[in-house]
Amino acid sequence: MITSALREPGRVVGCIALVVLVASCQPQEKYYSVEEFARIKKIDAHTHLNTLDTTLIEQAIADNFELLTINVDYPDFPPVGTQYDAALALKSKYPDTVHFAASFSSDGWEDPDHNARVIASLKEARQQGAVAVKVWKNIGMDVRDSDGQLLMVDDARLDPIFAFLESSNIPFIGHQGEPHNCWLPLDEMTVNNDREYFQEHPQYHMFLHPDMPSYADQMSARNRRLEKNPGLRFVGAHLASLEWSVDEMSAFLDRFPRASLDMAARFGQLQYQSMRDSARVREFMIKYQDRLMYATDATTLAEDDNREVAQAAHAKWIADWLYLTSDESIMVPEIDGEFTGLKLPSSVVDKIYYSNAKAVFANVCGQTSSAEGCTK
Repeated sequence: MITSALREPGRVVGCIALVVLVASCQPQEKYYSVEEFARIKKIDAHTHLNTLDTTLIEQAIADNFELLTINVDYPDFPPVGTQYDAALALKSKYPDTVHFAASFSSDGWEDPDHNARVIASLKEARQQGAVAVKVWKNIGMDVRDSDGQLLMVDDARLDPIFAFLESSNIPFIGHQGEPHNCWLPLDEMTVNNDREYFQEHPQYHMFLHPDMPSYADQMSARNRRLEKNPGLRFVGAHLASLEWSVDEMSAFLDRFPRASLDMAARFGQLQYQSMRDSARVREFMIKYQDRLMYATDATTLAEDDNREVAQAAHAKWIADWLYLTSDESIMVPEIDGEFTGLKLPSSVVDKIYYSNAKAVFANVCGQTSSAEGCTK
């Protein structure tokens, strides 16, 4: 027995030596310092470069970032075709820094040839180097059929488009529904950026529209689509609208093994949970380190001062690095109060910031723009 062996002087030393030897063989975790921020290769996997201005791109290069700009069928942005042209121009000028995801307009979606037109346009976009296709929340929250019924993302009339994405191994970036706060009154929302957004966009504040599908309805429709197309590579934009609970995100990732999550515009939700149980958030990040992608939702528009946009992006990138790599006490505008950084191991940070996006978006690292290369 071990107990009796420890009573024997000759064996005590042997056991201690064995413990020391085993301990010395354990790999030592490594961590990045705040100062190493610009040295490490990174990808911001969710941005919107809607102009030909390159100020934000130059800042990204200085900070060692590549950018994935995502076309989206959003009325506050230029038309999808204009976004596409901008993405091609920027990618041509910065092939190792700028990558893009295509999208399609919902206009005329009930036309008999709509799906064929969309699929043809997505094939062309793929040939031009698109690494994914974005489907926005207007499907589920705005687009209606001729009978006045909302078009949900699992609608059978969209099956051909998703079958094409699945068979072509093209990642589907999905923004379905909204953050859970969307169904709460403004004074009950957990983060300031949600409160500000829904105050400015009441048309999307579902608390004000009880006749619209519920939060559960939106999540269920998204899940049914993924069940219909189990081979889809799915990227849940904005933490798949499950940002309010690391437990909900865990359950989702366990249920859908080909799904990943990007963190765009949802860091505040993680930090809000960190204020209450930092260890739980850290455990989530480490457990699902292969399924999470760093992203911010940084956006350029013609009316913006792009120097201010670049400065804000740089500040955001630095603040997020501090949260993920250090154990310092932090305050951010998104939430009221202090929280502690997660101090993730460098091996986890490398995946979240770079290799996960590189793996999901096969040519996001700029190695190829061919359709053959994109389907690796």
